[in-house]
Amino acid sequence: MSKTAHAPAPADDHPDLADIEVATVLQSLADPVRLEIVSQVAATGSDGELTCGQLDLPVGKSTCSHHLKSLASAGVIAEREEGTRKFIRLRRTELERRFPGLIESVLRATSGR
Repeated sequence: MSKTAHAPAPADDHPDLADIEVATVLQSLADPVRLEIVSQVAATGSDGELTCGQLDLPVGKSTCSHHLKSLASAGVIAEREEGTRKFIRLRRTELERRFPGLIESVLRATSGR
């Protein structure tokens, strides 16, 4: 069996925010580790991405994966794979359209931690 590069995940591999309730987003952001993930990704800029390996978190890889899955299921982040790396980005524009001011308010409230 030969090694081949993986194709990037399809762009529609994340949930439609029209189907996501604000309570789901807030619940996903209630965990301090998930909030830190969102803060770190947000710090990259509006369209910035981080690889999972670039996240600086106080948890192991499996726990990090669990938190990333929770954020993706809630529609907060989008993930894509390129080769063996997974890239994550904050769905800032889509979230702003669906829940105006929510993500910016959460990020402002946590910036002084």
